[in-house]
Amino acid sequence: MWSPLAVGPAPGLLLVLVCCPLLVHAAGSNKASDNGYAHLGDTDPERCMRHHFVETITHPIYKCNSKMVLLARCEGHCSHTSRSDPLVSFSSVLKQPFKSTCSCCRPHTSKLKAVRLRCTGGTRITATYRYILACNCEECS
Repeated sequence: MWSPLAVGPAPGLLLVLVCCPLLVHAAGSNKASDNGYAHLGDTDPERCMRHHFVETITHPIYKCNSKMVLLARCEGHCSHTSRSDPLVSFSSVLKQPFKSTCSCCRPHTSKLKAVRLRCTGGTRITATYRYILACNCEECS
C-alpha cells in the first residue's frame, strides 16, 4: 500500500513523493509454514525486526570529512520462552547444574558495505561495516 504526498514547492510546479512501507524479516515462531517472515497480520510492534537509523562516520585519528550512512540493527522480543532445566549427573561434581535455553533477536543475513572518507592532503580512507538485511530469533549463546 502506498500513499501519495503532494507538495507544491513553487507555483505551477507539483512534486509528488510516493512513500512505501518497508517489508522486514522477522521471526516469531519456529513453525515450518511461518519461515520466520513477518506477516501482514503481524501487528506486534515489539517483535524482532530490523530498525534503521543514521550514523555519522568519522575517523578517530585523521582529519577526514565525516559521512552520514544508513545503518540497521535488530531489536525486539522473540515469542519463545526462556527456561532453565536441571541436569542430572552421576558425578559428585556438577559443573553446570542447569541447561538454559533462550531466544535472542539477531542478524540473520547481512552484507558488507564500505564508505570512503576524504582526508586532508587528498588521501582517502575506507571504513567498512555490516548492513543488516534481515533479523531472526535465534538461540542465544
